Amino acid sequence: MPFRLGPTELIIILVIVLLIFGAGKMPQIGGAMGKAIRNFKSGISGKDDGSDDLTQDLKIEEQSEESKSKK
Repeated sequence: MPFRLGPTELIIILVIVLLIFGAGKMPQIGGAMGKAIRNFKSGISGKDDGSDDLTQDLKIEEQSEESKSKK
């Protein structure tokens, strides 16, 4: 059973989202959805940039701990 959304269904979904969250939150919701989709796509393709950030964060924490212990 294929699941297809036509223009009418998309308009109804958009109206419901507007009623629930309001017009002011729509840009934030759109931005969050875009980031989530980009992260999902990069995770599937194997391009995980987060590992580099994690190692940099660990190095910074180690340096700050060393500087505190020297004082």
